[in-house]
Amino acid sequence: MKEVILLLEDHSHRYYVLDDPQISDSEYDTLFQELLEIERLHPEWVTPESPSQRVGGAALDTFEQVEHRLPMLSLENAFTDADLHSFEDRLLRFLLTEDRPEYIAEPKLDGLAVELVYEHGLLVLGSTRGNGSIGEDITAQLRTVSSVPLRLRQTEFRRLEVRGEVFMDRQGFEELNRQREEEGEALFANPRNAAAGSLRQLDPKITAERPLRFFVYGIADSEDVECKTQLELFQLLKVLGLPVNSLAAPCHTMEEVISKFAELATLRHDLAYEIDGMVVKVNDFSLQARLGAKARAPRWAIACKFPAVQATTTLIKVDFQVGRTGAVTPVAILEPVDVGGVIVSRATLHNGDEIRRKDLRIGDTVLIQRAGDVIPEIVKAIHDKRDESAKPITMPLDCPVCSHPLLKLDAEVVTRCVNPHCPAQRLRTLVHFCSKAGLDIEGLGKKSIEQLFELNLIEDLPDIFSLERENLITLDGWGEKSADNALAGILAAKQPPLSRFLAALGIRYVGEVTATLLENTFGSLEKILAVTKDELLEVEGLGEQAAGSITDYFSDSSVQEMITAFQNVGVSPLIVEKKREDLLFSGEVFLFTGSLKKISRSEAKKLVKDNGGQIASGITQKMTCLVVGEKPGSKLKKSQEKGKKILSESDFLQVLDGAL
Repeated sequence: MKEVILLLEDHSHRYYVLDDPQISDSEYDTLFQELLEIERLHPEWVTPESPSQRVGGAALDTFEQVEHRLPMLSLENAFTDADLHSFEDRLLRFLLTEDRPEYIAEPKLDGLAVELVYEHGLLVLGSTRGNGSIGEDITAQLRTVSSVPLRLRQTEFRRLEVRGEVFMDRQGFEELNRQREEEGEALFANPRNAAAGSLRQLDPKITAERPLRFFVYGIADSEDVECKTQLELFQLLKVLGLPVNSLAAPCHTMEEVISKFAELATLRHDLAYEIDGMVVKVNDFSLQARLGAKARAPRWAIACKFPAVQATTTLIKVDFQVGRTGAVTPVAILEPVDVGGVIVSRATLHNGDEIRRKDLRIGDTVLIQRAGDVIPEIVKAIHDKRDESAKPITMPLDCPVCSHPLLKLDAEVVTRCVNPHCPAQRLRTLVHFCSKAGLDIEGLGKKSIEQLFELNLIEDLPDIFSLERENLITLDGWGEKSADNALAGILAAKQPPLSRFLAALGIRYVGEVTATLLENTFGSLEKILAVTKDELLEVEGLGEQAAGSITDYFSDSSVQEMITAFQNVGVSPLIVEKKREDLLFSGEVFLFTGSLKKISRSEAKKLVKDNGGQIASGITQKMTCLVVGEKPGSKLKKSQEKGKKILSESDFLQVLDGAL
């Protein structure tokens, strides 16, 4: 058992710290399952440091208070090159020297600062920053974060107080919000809120389910180690098994610091996680000691912040949209305004609770930002500018499309239309069914589906497979070629993989992962139609909500009629027999950069998935191969530095040609 634990710890170290995994995820999972089996047979051998103990223990009633031995200070901010030069001038005046110090610069993660206390190499305490002097004991929650080592690789330090940032990467954040939206829960505004909310769950099991990561940025007291510089400390921390951001770098002059800041500003959109600036520290610990700290911030460090992508405008009105699951979403209609080079005129408000929490009214002057520099959101109303004409925003009582009474359950934050015949839900279901997230039917995009629905040529999903050429070629914007393309796409979609068909139906809580789980477990649509809730609950990975949703869906008489209609028009879902480990790209994780000329990016990603590979959202440890099109960005250089496999678009297609 000890050998298995050491192997798991070594592979985690290679994955999170060295960025040099030596085994595949499936091989790691097999090793982990072996440990679980040993511990099942010998529960007396289980220790708190075992990798199996990351799943989370019993829920807490409340968080205990923790006093930091040395305060966790804030940092002063810099916004311009002049601010950084002023920072250096202050250092020189305080040190009474003209010898300019060396610095170390690292990305400023947008996460939650924490302290980890190790005694003789074992994690004994983890806490939030809190007010700097007193934080909250979240040891149980931090133990579930995979990149936080439960045991250091060396144990000679009697006590080491490590400080770092817990964060959530973009892909994990998007997936978490997608799940929450499907489950009718409030969405997190940004990855930082998601990370903070995840760590402050009283039940560590919930934290364990969240895709959290950790980077260390220092220790409480440099005198606890023999390092002379911040750079030496980072090297030591990596040796101890703690993950250090690979973009941290020494800068010999302030000009190099400014250049590094410009580099990070360019790189930030290509990173797998969000950063909101860069932290600059004097590298020499003896100089740090001489400089000391002011009341709230050290003199030897400063945070360089990226410019905020925000603007103010007027909230003109609120529209209410009905999604395919009946969720009614308020959408703010704004006076168009330029936000970071993009004209913004709409922003989602998520739900009624969000409107009340932010106290928004029609006519308000509002502060908006592009969350993650992409999605527009209203940060707050500027109440000082509110006048008497501002009108409260209320959620409708009836569906804005079908006038059916709306329902809001106490356990959910989402208001829903529960009329299964609501035209808005039927339309959204049709669009989803034909989209890339559904059957990906070529020639039937969103606008085409909306047109066909408005003309009553399609009302329900099986109608798609009964469309006739003579009807299509006479439509506005259509012709013989577009009609033939659509009909060819429809014909090709008549025998979809079973998992894809299930995901395309739009069943609540059933996405690609759950659909694949159903296919692998039950093997045919007929068996899934007859499955009971109890049988579903026996499937590992399926929860109460998904199981209930699946059985409710297929027991509905209108759904049963729809399945029969599918069969009548020749739709017959297939099971993909080929084992994924035998596929061309099994174990490979692809990332694409630049413009592809011979194939669209969505088609390329589909080919990767169809051949057993996965798609990365950024340059991560798991990413194995970069496919480069024309005008590639910084991902190419970074992938080369990390030794990742590089393929041109032609190389990628040649590899596929050899297998197809």
